[in-house]
Amino acid sequence: DYSDGEIKCFVSMRYWHPMADEVVQEVKAYNPDKVVLLPLYPQFSTATTYSSLQDWDRACKKHKFKTETVSLCCYPFDNGFIQASADLILHHYKSIRKNHPDQNIRVLFSAHGLPEVTVKRGDPYQWQCEESAKRIAEAIQVENLDWQICYQSRVGPLKWIGPSTEEALKKAAEDNVGVLIYPHAFVSEHVETLVEIEEEYREMAEEFGVSLFSRVPTVMTHPKFIVGLKNQVLEKLGKSGILPPNDNLPICPEGFKNCCQRRKPY
Repeated sequence: DYSDGEIKCFVSMRYWHPMADEVVQEVKAYNPDKVVLLPLYPQFSTATTYSSLQDWDRACKKHKFKTETVSLCCYPFDNGFIQASADLILHHYKSIRKNHPDQNIRVLFSAHGLPEVTVKRGDPYQWQCEESAKRIAEAIQVENLDWQICYQSRVGPLKWIGPSTEEALKKAAEDNVGVLIYPHAFVSEHVETLVEIEEEYREMAEEFGVSLFSRVPTVMTHPKFIVGLKNQVLEKLGKSGILPPNDNLPICPEGFKNCCQRRKPY
């Protein structure tokens, strides 16, 4: 679909192979005219997207790779991401309603957690997670949908944003509702979805007495999600700098000083 030339995709990981040092050398050998960085984090955080972009920049300097580079900073409200998420949730929601017609269901949007201090310093991650959950819930178009956002994967002694997924499961048990859990801050399956949610939280829900537990898969290669990413990448070609998705206007409120429009690694 890109008439000006070939587009080749490379995968670079932040905490596992292939890492930036290896991939930068592969991209350098390919010798592109332009690089478009596409973080697979729908919501922006200094701890995830910004850290990854910084690491890529470090590797580029180390291996003396210089070419025009643009980046998609985040896409929490992209229509492709929102609609793909809504499709997946609605499919599982209807299946539960069909098989368990008397079962009350609460959709839990479970995002990776973040220390409170990071948010207080101006990180937009929590706001973006909660806003994207709201838009996905609206796109599901189920009247009076029972839904809530929560946060998983807490580590260390610091106070983290909440409520935690564990607390949300306890509340579901108290309210006598089943849960349909959707990890909307992830776009692929990995240990935090396949193990933490599917195994550990499922076991926890059973211990708490949650009447039903089901998990929605991540968007992965859902056609609407992929088309949404494609359109955003094509939009970036011909532009420079880190720009917000869909247009040139910041999507985060003014108070978030550490959003991607204000902290650029290049």
